[in-house]
Amino acid sequence: MLPSPKAARRPRHGHDARRVTTGGAPPRHACPGRQPAAGTPHPGGAARPIRPRYESMQKRTHAPLDALLTEIRACRACEAALPLGPRPVVRARRDARILVVGQAPGARVHASGIPWDDASGKRLRGWLGVDADAFYDETRFAIVPMGFCYPGRGASGDNPPRPECAPLWLDRLLAELPSIRLTLLIGQYAQRHFLRDTRKATLTDTVHAWRDYGPAVLPLPHPSPRNQAWFKRHPWFDADVVPELRRRVARLAAG
Repeated sequence: MLPSPKAARRPRHGHDARRVTTGGAPPRHACPGRQPAAGTPHPGGAARPIRPRYESMQKRTHAPLDALLTEIRACRACEAALPLGPRPVVRARRDARILVVGQAPGARVHASGIPWDDASGKRLRGWLGVDADAFYDETRFAIVPMGFCYPGRGASGDNPPRPECAPLWLDRLLAELPSIRLTLLIGQYAQRHFLRDTRKATLTDTVHAWRDYGPAVLPLPHPSPRNQAWFKRHPWFDADVVPELRRRVARLAAG
């Protein structure tokens, strides 16, 4: 397990340290461009690594991050469709090095305002090899879901992230995170948005092909207890992917 920070870090500009958010997909005209297909060769013949789509936007000028987070937390764009009302959950600081992109807050996270504050989060932290103090240290992890608010329940679990969220906020927020070195794409919604046509036919195939996406991106299944059968059917995930995930996280935390 990674050591907890030696001392609590003060949030900047007086904002509560428990800031939380979830993201969505950016409008087409605002995207920095499509990713090259996995394995596209450089002139020298080496495979071109896949990088997060927002990397080319990092030099653009946007509102300061704190102002943007305030704007996000005041968002009411899909209020009428939210059964418990809006409560955007997002965590971000400019010096965070690891980006966790999930789906959308569940009912428990909506109540607490703390991302991954549930059984899924406990399993995710186990995969990462970090404790809660390290996970919620905003200088290490930015936590940005595809939808910032709890979308309500469907027939077989929570509803998908609201489609309004990503086009409004995601590119703007990611452009304010210039220090990200590793992006964890948790679940099909994050993988569809970031990987686009380099995504495989199924989530299982995408996760199994994790080596295709280079050192800066790692696709993961959702750690929900509902996916227990998936983990039993695919033991290679715990054997191969989780150790690699821990190595990457530990390397960035040490650097």
